[in-house]
Amino acid sequence: MPKCANRSCGQDYEDAANSEESCIYHPGLPIFHEGLKSWSCCNTLQKPVLDFDEFMGIPVRPGCTRGRHSATETQKAHPLPVQSSSLSATKATLDDKDGSTSNMIVQPPAPIVRPAGERMAPMASAPPKVAEEEEDIDAIVPLGTTCRHNGCNVTFSSDAENRIGDGPGTECAYHPGHPIFHEGSKGYFCCKPRVLEFDEFLKIKGCTQGRHVFIPKKAIKDKEELVDCRLDHYQTPSTVQVSVYAKKADKSRSVVSFGNNTLVLDLFLPDSKRFHRTLELFGPIDPTTSKFEILGTKVDIMLKKRDGRSWTLLEKTDRDLGGVALTFGVSGRTGTVGARQAVLDGENSRKA
Repeated sequence: MPKCANRSCGQDYEDAANSEESCIYHPGLPIFHEGLKSWSCCNTLQKPVLDFDEFMGIPVRPGCTRGRHSATETQKAHPLPVQSSSLSATKATLDDKDGSTSNMIVQPPAPIVRPAGERMAPMASAPPKVAEEEEDIDAIVPLGTTCRHNGCNVTFSSDAENRIGDGPGTECAYHPGHPIFHEGSKGYFCCKPRVLEFDEFLKIKGCTQGRHVFIPKKAIKDKEELVDCRLDHYQTPSTVQVSVYAKKADKSRSVVSFGNNTLVLDLFLPDSKRFHRTLELFGPIDPTTSKFEILGTKVDIMLKKRDGRSWTLLEKTDRDLGGVALTFGVSGRTGTVGARQAVLDGENSRKA
């Protein structure tokens, strides 16, 4: 099965199921300027970030592109913004591997003037290695999660394939050092290879062997505090919208997973707090089309119903609810005042 080469995608795909809506990717070029990192195709929609891992996790915004998965990288014209400078810029044309050319603006470095007799300060030593993480083997890993190690692009397929035992799928080749970007050169502090192209940087093979980390184990698990978070929900004829008020949930460690009749929430919060809950839902859902988004103050979840019936509650119950029939809303004028006709689900419509 081929792997999509489009930036920020990297998914395995089947040619038979590939369509113009299958892939969401960054068609632009990476921009690294004064420590800030962004994509040229959506830098007006998404703020530049400082951390490289945050840069790699920048979501594809509507201003970017949706199209077909491709075994070769798809690019579209997105000019790089010209940074203002008192120095004149010289234009260089670089030849790509396929023979095409791309233009980039090269700013000549300003000369450094030192007093007579002053020696150049020694180059700062390389920063320490990235803190080693350990996989939380008890955690549930969503299908398609990418290994957190730098340089490893393996996506999770199953526990048997990627986490348990010593099979080839459990082997991780990664970079324990931080990425380094200096005067156009790109590489890692832990090894020597340096490249100019960002795509080649992503392909630098890991210099250290280990095991994948999809869900890291908490360093001080015995001090972890389980807390409760408020849940609100409302429904439409086809979906149930759930809001979990979990402020500043850790996107890299938190897990929201869907079953046919269940919703599993495992959210890691600041100050070693954690919210863990498994909900047995009132009705069946479609796990493949249900989705979630972790925001700054809450987690928004969309549960896709398998049928059009109304959910009396969010969770299944054995209590007798006394024939409660819920509506989804009203037709006629906006709001409930002056509404002319209630909108019921299929089951309650038949009763009416």
